[in-house]
Amino acid sequence: MFSSPRAPGGASITAFGEYQPSRVVTNADLEERVDTSDEWIQSRVGIRERRIAGSEDTVTSMAVAAGGKALAAGGLSPEDIDLVIVATCTVQDQIPNTAATVAAKLGITAPGAFDLNAACAGFCYALGVAADMVRGGSSRNVLVIGSEKLSDWVDWDDRGTCVIFADGAGAAIVSASEEQGIGPVVWGSSGERAAKIHLREGKYLWQEGQAVFRWTTTELYKVALEAMERAGVEPSELTAFVPHQANLRIVEAIAKKLGAPQALVARDIVTAGNTSSASIPLALSRMIGRGELPSGSTVLTLGFGAGLVYAAQVIRIP
Repeated sequence: MFSSPRAPGGASITAFGEYQPSRVVTNADLEERVDTSDEWIQSRVGIRERRIAGSEDTVTSMAVAAGGKALAAGGLSPEDIDLVIVATCTVQDQIPNTAATVAAKLGITAPGAFDLNAACAGFCYALGVAADMVRGGSSRNVLVIGSEKLSDWVDWDDRGTCVIFADGAGAAIVSASEEQGIGPVVWGSSGERAAKIHLREGKYLWQEGQAVFRWTTTELYKVALEAMERAGVEPSELTAFVPHQANLRIVEAIAKKLGAPQALVARDIVTAGNTSSASIPLALSRMIGRGELPSGSTVLTLGFGAGLVYAAQVIRIP
């Protein structure tokens, strides 16, 4: 039998960090380019404004900024991190991977480093992997980052997509702990419907909006309920529900089916837009910063996106 003397038995999130580009693009700004309006955008996706990366912002640089803030918030040095996972689906170059470069820029020496592409579910997938790595004894402290520059993949003359997507990064540190602060991940895929979200002409994000809306609002609440059941958490115990910020109508439709009316529902999409794998950690970090999620809060996360893939887990706020 093999032994795992490093295995602590538990894994918890110990800190969050975030980065948003400085450029704000409002609905009024988009009205000047495409046939749309503030009323049309807000009624369909709930967005008032979004952050768009400048020329100096890359998937890597935004990941570094968010990861650095998470390290500082957790009181950790680069030497404490032994694994870096970057969830992203918008890197321009597949080689070299983003995680190793991010680690080097943060001064993290010789960590395990890999990218993970589960589209908008990427952060939840990466969090599940990181927690299992820690519980299994392979790592002690894992830096998990969701970073996306979706503006590089948007057709800015397509009113159906240019109003939705945005840029940013969010990060979390997963560390060994005596208690379980990250519940079991419930994940899966619906690959037979993968074409519902894809790259048009190999360069522009495209989605069959109504089909995706039906799938998310009729199927995914079941995944969220299973994640609570596997974590041993009742809906009445939830402090907040933080799903992927895809569309405010989707967020609110799923929230209504959870049976947790007391839970605060993340609506970060209103001012941040859809930032894919960055949306959940970005929303969590901003909610913590506003004092909405005190230490020990019980939060349900739910990621979903292209693939079609999905993942959910219950977490404790550090």
